Amino acid sequence: MPVNLPLPIASELKPVTGLRLGHAHAGIRKANRKDVLVLELAEGSSVAGVFTKNRFCAAPVSICREHLKSGLPIRALVVNTGNANAGTGEPGYQNAIKTCDELAQLMGLKREQVLPFSTGVILEPLPVDKLVAALPAAIGNLQADNWFNAAESIMTTDTQPKAASIEVMIDGKAITLTGISKGAGMIHPNMATMLGYVATDAQVSQDLLQALTTEAADVSFNAITIDGDTSTNDSFIVMATGVSGVQIPASGEQYETFRQALIKLSQTLAQMIVRDGEGATKFITIQIEGGKTNEECKQVAEAIAHSPLVKTAFFASDPNLGRILAAIGYAGITDLDVSQVQLWLDDVWVAKNGGRNPDYKEEDGQAVMKKSEIVVRAHLGRGSASQTIWTCDLSHEYVSINADYRS
Repeated sequence: MPVNLPLPIASELKPVTGLRLGHAHAGIRKANRKDVLVLELAEGSSVAGVFTKNRFCAAPVSICREHLKSGLPIRALVVNTGNANAGTGEPGYQNAIKTCDELAQLMGLKREQVLPFSTGVILEPLPVDKLVAALPAAIGNLQADNWFNAAESIMTTDTQPKAASIEVMIDGKAITLTGISKGAGMIHPNMATMLGYVATDAQVSQDLLQALTTEAADVSFNAITIDGDTSTNDSFIVMATGVSGVQIPASGEQYETFRQALIKLSQTLAQMIVRDGEGATKFITIQIEGGKTNEECKQVAEAIAHSPLVKTAFFASDPNLGRILAAIGYAGITDLDVSQVQLWLDDVWVAKNGGRNPDYKEEDGQAVMKKSEIVVRAHLGRGSASQTIWTCDLSHEYVSINADYRS
């Protein structure tokens, strides 16, 4: 069960004027499930993206990068679940191209105006004929208020759809931001095995949208980890239809209002992935403070978050907190003065000046460890930089899910 993650309510997911979504059942991996999604964008929309850094990136990722660089306006996205089309070589690339060609023909577009996405099992051929055959049905039910179905259509091992909306006032007009995400395992920053799509009716230039998308990704989807595995298919796409007529400048109050809304929504969608992590029972916030740079703070946070010993201790509610200090010590800061390190669980001061706090009582640590949401905070005593990431525990169920993933 997800950790404190309520099911999205379809009626609360706000339509974004200038965007329609349609889904279909293609039977790509399993029968009778939504597994194809098409998004149609209004003419004049801006689209920006951030993608996986895995060198074994999937064919759709390569094509998305190419199409975004083509200079032609993006007018449609197509997503399939059940098959990642990764590790499939030239045939996989051609299957992704065929998907773009077929959708472009159906919608009166050019190939380069379509962005393809896939998620699912790696190293298996994409059943492209099933995908292509389902495209007319997906186009046939294009609707502006189809976000809940869209969220269901991109799920793999997710236990529930992930979606949210935000509305902000800019220049006296309501600006809508709505997004969906998927992911539950193979989650690690840069990016995770996740797909994230956010749309807004604000008008944002291409260059500014790309800069905002990169920034939002860095503090959201690049700040989560479940198991330390960076996937082949990660993609985070932000679409601005501009239909509201409200233009976002490159600075000032309107810019900051929009920027904060995009970051907030992106973090909400990213944290939903962690809360629905495979087998997760705890949602853990790791805050590292007092570093020389943000980068070294993130380095320490990830060392803690990726440690199997730390993660299993959280699952067991066992305050074996020396494991956290050990992770800080091996994170790679060669000149770390451990006598300056402080450690807290929520508001319980566990380690003081590099050693056990004389006032720390194990029953206090035990009480925190039993919670479903926990904050780990460490101060390195080196400077003023900080970094926050979100992770979860590691349970028996995680092993079972991944052992049985292809069955």
